[in-house]
Amino acid sequence: MPTAPAASAAKAAPTATKAAPQIQLIPATVDGALDAADEAVDLLLDSGRAPGDILVLTTGEQHPWAAHELSFGEASYWAQHDAGDDVFYAAADADRLKSRPVVIVAVNGGTNDTVAQALPETMGRAGTLLIVCGDPKRIDTLLGTGA
Repeated sequence: MPTAPAASAAKAAPTATKAAPQIQLIPATVDGALDAADEAVDLLLDSGRAPGDILVLTTGEQHPWAAHELSFGEASYWAQHDAGDDVFYAAADADRLKSRPVVIVAVNGGTNDTVAQALPETMGRAGTLLIVCGDPKRIDTLLGTGA
């Protein structure tokens, strides 16, 4: 019986301490989503944001940086992620991703189901800011916030 209150308190603590991140939408076509994400990264770095604060995720094809780094093997790719000292690029549905203060999502393809699942998951990974680069109508429809 003493374990039940402790378990309840443990479950309540994470929700009480994590505030929802600010969300910014950058309108972009499927073909332009990666460029929009790259521009967002550049602006964040130029404004003084630390590279290790930024995680860039894709819903379609991998970002060229991720594809390049994966060509050297999964171990070195994930070691860069775990080090957390540089901007990291990955697929939105990757299992090993850790939270970062800023998450940028490039909605550069993927099925509607993939995108609809990725958006709430990426919000959970963003500490203070979630930037979504994609078609506003599609995003609103998939999240159930638009017509």
